[in-house]
Amino acid sequence: MHAIGVSTWVWTSPLRDATLAELATRVAGWGFDGLELPVEEVDDWDPAHAARVLADQGLAATVCLVMPPGRELVAAEPATVAATQDYLRRVVDIAAEVGSPVIAGPAYASVGRTWRMTEQERHDRIAELRDNLAPVVDHARAVGVRVAVEPLNRYETSLLNTIGQTLAALDGLPVDGCGVAVDVYHQNIEEKHVGDAIRAAEGRIAHVQVCGNDRGAPGDDHLDWPDITTALTEADYTGPLCIESFTGENASIATAASIWRPLAPTQDALAVDGLKFLREVIGTS
Repeated sequence: MHAIGVSTWVWTSPLRDATLAELATRVAGWGFDGLELPVEEVDDWDPAHAARVLADQGLAATVCLVMPPGRELVAAEPATVAATQDYLRRVVDIAAEVGSPVIAGPAYASVGRTWRMTEQERHDRIAELRDNLAPVVDHARAVGVRVAVEPLNRYETSLLNTIGQTLAALDGLPVDGCGVAVDVYHQNIEEKHVGDAIRAAEGRIAHVQVCGNDRGAPGDDHLDWPDITTALTEADYTGPLCIESFTGENASIATAASIWRPLAPTQDALAVDGLKFLREVIGTS
């Protein structure tokens, strides 16, 4: 049965040590198995402190990489690519320190960056992604972490939108060092059939993030959750399901994630109701 985690982005951004400690106590009390920790900047929170807090609460960690404007692995100046690789390697080190098996996110281009490409240009950008991601993957393998590359919806990137595109982009990179991060929110927009897209990634799914189709609580939506969870089993994914949503209280994150209205009665309810539903659907899938 999958462990269930929740992102600190449900409540706050950027994450700080004091908030991490407070949230860890609360989510452990609600019955979550893990906490997902975004690394917006590498000095936002202390990994050693986080590891102690999570251990005290019996929580596992997963780590989310963050790609704001200026973090690019493709179609960028060499200095920008090198700085992005350095950031990603540092996130890998943070993940290793807190015990996360993955760093997950769109490890190729900044969120919101879109541009038109010919077929040849797309081929060249994918080759560039493989070349520039490879040193990060090698570093991750050396410390027992996988880079989980997340396709985003068409409004947030023009490079990787579907699971199939992401599998093709990762072809040739070692399975034990990288895989696909499936975010149900994005796949609901982009896939012809979410469950079938998941099944096609058998053996290559490294991380899964979940929420309702509107970024609200899983289950308070129109998604076919029994099929999604069954597909994950058939795709041989045994890792956690992490609820990822965002707070509208933080102006920058609300704008970045397009959170214009409340998605649940409270942020706590979004997490608790989502946890209850996921426990139920996993038990019947």
